[in-house]
Amino acid sequence: MSDSIEIKSVFRTYHVDFVSSFAAAIGGGMKAGDTIIIDKRVAALRADDLATLAVDDRIIHVEADETAKSYKALAPFISRLIEIGFRKNHRLIVIGGGVTQDIGGFIASVLYRGVEWIFVPTTLLAQCDSCIGSKTSINFGDYKNQIGTFFPPSCVIIDRSFLKSLGTADIRSGLGEMMHYFLIAGEQDFERLQAEYNAAFTDPEIMQGLIRRSLEIKHGYIERDEFDRHERRIFNYGHSFGHAIESLTRYAVPHGIAVSIGMDIANYFSVHLKLIPAELRLRIRALLKRNWEGITLPNLDSAAFYRCLKKDKKNVDAEIRVILTRGFGKMFVASLTDGDEVQNLLRSYFDAFNAAPDL
Repeated sequence: MSDSIEIKSVFRTYHVDFVSSFAAAIGGGMKAGDTIIIDKRVAALRADDLATLAVDDRIIHVEADETAKSYKALAPFISRLIEIGFRKNHRLIVIGGGVTQDIGGFIASVLYRGVEWIFVPTTLLAQCDSCIGSKTSINFGDYKNQIGTFFPPSCVIIDRSFLKSLGTADIRSGLGEMMHYFLIAGEQDFERLQAEYNAAFTDPEIMQGLIRRSLEIKHGYIERDEFDRHERRIFNYGHSFGHAIESLTRYAVPHGIAVSIGMDIANYFSVHLKLIPAELRLRIRALLKRNWEGITLPNLDSAAFYRCLKKDKKNVDAEIRVILTRGFGKMFVASLTDGDEVQNLLRSYFDAFNAAPDL
């Protein structure tokens, strides 16, 4: 099995490289002017590795939360880069999870109309999903991911040793994101993840195999539809509903766990519309619910949830666009137009979820 996956973008061809040491992989190719943007917590955990890179003052620490990736919060980072003499021919080396990726990738796409960047994903969510696909997303005010660009890194370096420092919720979040890829890929991939889910928490080889497979599934779609206009849109499966859960709980529910619940909501709607039998939804739910063990959603108001859905950036005119399913590998874009029906379905779903979330 190759240690690399090649991604063909309209911007450039880039590679995902699986390595045993990110510092060794980067250190061998450091150039004058290279500057690191890194999650502050990761920098503290991997101080020895960073010391080997000898970047002196060319390192920018990021407090990696949603407020840091707001449109206004980017200004100090850009100012710092200009102040230290960062130039168009220099490279940004971005080390962190999805928030740090969005900050570094967005800055790389707009600074001097685009500079080269390398990404080292440190969370499972970033390693199995966001590290490829070219997207950068920035929040604007209270609205999540409303501003963004398509601008891939020149290289992605995956070092699984970063996963050792993650908590259970972070691992579940990444596995939740994987779930939507494996369900989109079809029944065989779903059964693989179902069989390997428990072992993934303790077996690094199994986890790396799942990460690779997740990226392989995404890989084909993004090469055919890099700008998210056609078939790639089915990757929103579970996400419109999941984003609303994140927003209404003020991100107390991690992204991938919210997406796990979001997929179950999508399947619940699909049963109501007679697109799939209830038995199939329950079969899939048996895996999904492992990811939200211990999660409750008290006081989620169906009207507020509906308002969040209406603000989703993928909507068109008055239509709420979500991804529903006709079965394994048969996800599609659907429009929800009857507000009362949607709110009634959401109300019945959350009433049942809160009464028995693990059933």
